[in-house]
Amino acid sequence: MTAAPLSRPDLRVVALVCAAAATILVVRTLVGHADLPFFADTDDAMRMVMVRDFLAGQPWYDLTAHRLNTPFGAELHWSRLIDLPLALLVMVFTPLLGVDQALVAAGYAWPLLLLALLLWLSALLAQRLVGPDGVLPALVLPVLSPAITAEFTPGRVDHHNVVILLTLALIWAGIEAIRRPRFALLCGFFAASALAIATESLPTIAAAILVMGLAFVADPAQARTMRNFGLAFAGSAMVHLAIFRPPSRWLEAACDVLSPVYVAVALVVALVFTLASLVPVRTPWQRLALLAVLAGIGMGTVALVYPQCLHGPYGELDPWLQANWIATIIEARPWFTTITELPAYAVAVGLPALLASVVVVWRLWTVREQRAEWAALLLFLVCTALVMLIQIRGARLAIMPAMPAAAWLIVTARRRYLSRPRIGTIAGLVLSWLAFSGVVLSLLVMALVNVVPGRPQQMAEARAGKEPCLLPSAFADLAAIPPERVMTPIDLGAHLLLYTPHEVVAAPYHRNQQGVRDAFRFFNDPIADARAILDNRGIGLVVLCPAMAELKGLPSRADDSFANLYARGDLPDWLQDVSLPGATLQVFAVLPE
Repeated sequence: MTAAPLSRPDLRVVALVCAAAATILVVRTLVGHADLPFFADTDDAMRMVMVRDFLAGQPWYDLTAHRLNTPFGAELHWSRLIDLPLALLVMVFTPLLGVDQALVAAGYAWPLLLLALLLWLSALLAQRLVGPDGVLPALVLPVLSPAITAEFTPGRVDHHNVVILLTLALIWAGIEAIRRPRFALLCGFFAASALAIATESLPTIAAAILVMGLAFVADPAQARTMRNFGLAFAGSAMVHLAIFRPPSRWLEAACDVLSPVYVAVALVVALVFTLASLVPVRTPWQRLALLAVLAGIGMGTVALVYPQCLHGPYGELDPWLQANWIATIIEARPWFTTITELPAYAVAVGLPALLASVVVVWRLWTVREQRAEWAALLLFLVCTALVMLIQIRGARLAIMPAMPAAAWLIVTARRRYLSRPRIGTIAGLVLSWLAFSGVVLSLLVMALVNVVPGRPQQMAEARAGKEPCLLPSAFADLAAIPPERVMTPIDLGAHLLLYTPHEVVAAPYHRNQQGVRDAFRFFNDPIADARAILDNRGIGLVVLCPAMAELKGLPSRADDSFANLYARGDLPDWLQDVSLPGATLQVFAVLPE
C-alpha cells in the first residue's frame, strides 16, 4: 500500500465533506442549540471582548483587559494573531448586520473556515501516508470526533482550534520533510506560530524536534532537513516575539506565553541542529550522543537562566489557586479520572488516540514501505497521547495525528473484505470505522451510563445549570444602566463584559490572580472581609447566577461567609436585592454601611 506523495486529494471530495460538516454544525447551532448561549464558553466571550476593544482603538501591544480586575485591569496572555482575523470579519459584517450581529456572524465564519483548512490538511496527510483510498476516512472521522467538533462549532472563537490546525500543519510538514527537506522550513515556521498562539502546543513541538533529530540519527543525509527546521523555528520564534511584545518588553521572561524563555529554547534547537549537521560523525550512536550532549548543555543553560519555568506554564501561579481552582477544572484532570466523570467524552476521544498508536506500531512491524514517515507519525501520536493521559484536554491535539492510522486500518480492512467477502472481514471493516468514530463511541457509552440509576439526571443537571445565565437576554437589564463595578462568580465575568458596559472583578484567567483570589474571598471569607473587598475596589453591584459553584462555597468557607448567608437567606442589609421579577440573574446593590 504505497502512497503517491506528489499527488493531491480530490478537491471535490474535500469540498463535499466540508460542506456537509458545515451544514450539520450550523443546523445544530440554529435548531438544536437555539436556546443555548452562542458564545457558550467563557474564553469565547472574552475573545470577543478583546476583539471589540481592539476595534475600538486599543493598541496592538496592549493586551490588558481594562474592565477586568476592576479598577486595576488585567493583562491576558493571548495573541493578537487570533484577534486580527476576527476583527477583520467583524468589520466586514458590521455594515451589513450591525455590531452585535457582526460578532455572531464572525463567530459562524471563523471556526468553519478553520475546519475547512483542517480537513484539507487531514486529506493531504492521508494521501501522503495511505494513498487516495485513505482520504475519505481522514475527512469523515474528524467530523465524528467530539474533541474536534467542539472546537470548530459556530461560536468557538477561542485559540484552541487554531492551535489544532497549526499542530496538524507542522505534523504534515514534518512528515513531508523526510522526503523533501525544504518542508522542514515550513515545519519550523508552523512550530513557532503554534507556540506564539499558545503553550499548549509544546508537546507537539517537542515531538517535531524529536522527529528531526532522530531522522538525522537514522540517516546522516537528513542533516539538511534537521538544520532547516532548527533555523526556521528559531527565526520564526524571534519574529513572533517582536509581533507579540514591544521592543521594551522583548527581554521580559514569562512561562505561560511566548517570551525569551521559549525563544532561547528555539535558539538552542537551531544551534544544536546546525552544529550537529556540520560535525562529521559516522555511526547512529555517535550522532545520537552528539545531539544529546549538545542539547543537554543548551537546555541546561536555559534552565539555569530561567529556573522558574521548570514547574510549567502555571509554575508562578498562587499555590492556593492551584490547589483550590486549577485542580478543580475537569479538563485539567487525567484521562483515567475523567472516565468516571465524563465517560462518554473520555472514551470517544481517548480510545481513537490510543488505538492509533497500536495501529501504527502494527503497520511498522508488518509493512516495509514509508517506515520513516510512519515512525515520525508514531512520535507525534505518542507525545500527544501522553499529554491526553495526563490532562484530558490534550485529546484535542491527539485526535488529528490519529487519522492517518485510522485511514490505513480502514483501507486495509476494506481490501481484505473485497478479497474475501465473509462475515469476519465484514465485521473487521465495520469495527475499523466504529473504533475511530467518536460520536458512535459516545452514544454507546451513554447507553451504558443510562443503566446506572440517577447518573443521567446528575449529568443533565450539571450541564444545564448555568447556561441560561450566559444568554444575551440575561444581561439585557444590566446593559441598560450606566457602567458600574461588579462582583460576580468567576465564570460569569467574561459574558458580563461582552454584553454590558460594566467592569468585573474576576473571569477564569490565571493572569488575573488578584481578581480570582478576591472573588473566592468574597464568597467564602467572613462577611466583614467580603465588605472590605467591595469597598477597596469601589464595587457597586453584586450579580449572581444561582447555579454557579461559588454560591455553594468552598468546604473551608467561614460560617458567616456570603455563601452561607445567601443559602440561609440572611444577607446583610447593605446588600439590597434590586433584581427584576423573572430575571435570570440576581442583582444586589451595595449600599453604604
